[in-house]
Amino acid sequence: MSGHNKWSSIKHKKGATDAKRGKVFTRIIKEMAVAARLGGGDIEANPRLRAAVVEAKANNMPKDNIERAIKRGTGEIEGAAYEEVTYEGYGAGGVAVMVEALTDNTNRTTPEIRRIFEKAGGNFGTPGSVRFQFEKKGYFSVEKSAVGEDKLMEIVLEAGADDLQSDDPDTFEIYAAPENFEAVRQALEKNKIPTAVAKLDMIPSNYVSLDEAKARQVLKLLDLLDDHEDVQNVWTNFDIPAEMMESA
Repeated sequence: MSGHNKWSSIKHKKGATDAKRGKVFTRIIKEMAVAARLGGGDIEANPRLRAAVVEAKANNMPKDNIERAIKRGTGEIEGAAYEEVTYEGYGAGGVAVMVEALTDNTNRTTPEIRRIFEKAGGNFGTPGSVRFQFEKKGYFSVEKSAVGEDKLMEIVLEAGADDLQSDDPDTFEIYAAPENFEAVRQALEKNKIPTAVAKLDMIPSNYVSLDEAKARQVLKLLDLLDDHEDVQNVWTNFDIPAEMMESA
């Protein structure tokens, strides 16, 4: 298993700042609403909703915000109806980029995402143009201060996880097949191990290295996409150099 998409690590660290908190809350609220609409408002019976609520709590979202988002999804209170859309394309140097969005107006969002790709020197692709380069996996991030590596490895592998990595200086990263996601989540919860991230993610099958000029173009593209209000997730197979991660 290659290392987790470094852009997700950068986004997680950015999400901890006050400047990004509003964007993070908006993204999670949309996800909870859609999850509740598709699978019902019972957190225990709806794995997607449960994962979103776990993420909301990890980001210190107030309980009232969580409850309102779920009620909007189930139709108990009025709110916008969001549609799930996936966009695909390429950044500078042929880097694959997948974008997951939740929008109440695709006629607005689609051309805006297209312009972002073009502005950053990328190309807006057709459905399926880069999807084959990614694999869906359960992904968990656990702060290293919360648990020792040996204990964590024993717990998650016993629950069906595929791999545990400790390359990041601050967090452990755990991977599991989608069908084992819930078992691993429950094992972590049972052992009172908090997760900073717990969700189904898209992991690239291989990584692309770029020279500095193209790398900065790709980082610009990823930043612009991440700042768009409708964008939920951005995945790429760009192998971001360590020195650029520090300054990103």
